Formats: sequence, C-alpha cells, structure tokens
Amino acid sequence: MQADTTADCLIKALDLQPHPEGGYFRETYRSAETIQCSDGRQRSASTAIYYLLRGSDFSAWHRIRSDELWHFHAGTPIDVHVLVSDGTLVTHRLGNPLEHPGAVFQATVPANHWFAAERVASGPEDFCLLGCTVAPGFEFSEFELADASDLAVSFPDQSALIHQLSRHRT
Repeated sequence: MQADTTADCLIKALDLQPHPEGGYFRETYRSAETIQCSDGRQRSASTAIYYLLRGSDFSAWHRIRSDELWHFHAGTPIDVHVLVSDGTLVTHRLGNPLEHPGAVFQATVPANHWFAAERVASGPEDFCLLGCTVAPGFEFSEFELADASDLAVSFPDQSALIHQLSRHRT
C-alpha cells in the first residue's frame, strides 16, 4: 500500500473537493453581510477558499465577475497567468519569496479577466496550497470556463499557452 503524499493528507484534512477548473477546493468563508453591485446583483461582501494543485493539476482558463486575490500558503510555486484586453499576458509567480526569488505571497486577478494557473514544479509528490479571496463574493453562476479555440482567436499570441491550460482542447 502506497503512503499518502502531503497533498493527499491536506486534501483529507481540509476536506477539499475536485474543482471544475482543476485541482481541489473548499469554501472556508462567506460573508453574512451582502452588498448590492453596480449592476444590481446582490452578493456576499466576500468569500474565501482553500485551493490545492498537485502533480500535473492546473487551473484551466476561466473568468469570474469579481476581483480575486490569490494567497500562497505552502508547497511549490505556481504561475497565475492573466490575459489583458490589449492581448498581453501578465504572469504572477506565487510562492515563498524567501525560498523562490521573484515569487510573491499574493497577487490579484482583476474582475472579468481570463486567467489560468499552473505549478512551476511538476513532480508527482509536489503540491501548492493556496487561498483565494473574492470580493464581491464568488458565485458559481458567474464562473465561466473558457473554450480554447474561442479564447485563442481573441489572444492569438498566447494560443499555445491557452491550449496547454484548457479543459476544452481542440
């Protein structure tokens, strides 16, 4: 019998579940206070989750209608790729900057931007545990998983990365 990896132990201890974009998650906070958004939506003021990527897991291209702040907790670094409306790509490396030069503990993905994340290391035992805070609060009804072909048409210079980190490979 194979021993559980650190990632397996965290998935069990934190009661993480598979996420549609890839990896594992569990909501840990949903504000009881609500706000009315400028478009009339009524939302929790903020939400937070644990999010874990292990092995060859990645977070596929998606977007949400709120800002999302990513927090590094443990493990190996990840790259969070954000597509900007002018066609450029911004990549934030999340990790422990004391161990991984150039990494930061947190980064923000602006509302309505397509983004994806991948682990920098890809060993089967490697993992990255993160937290994600969304304000106004996250709602799955506002989660949109990208179609790689459509996204590549809009961002042709990033086509290879788009197809690499997509659940809809064409």
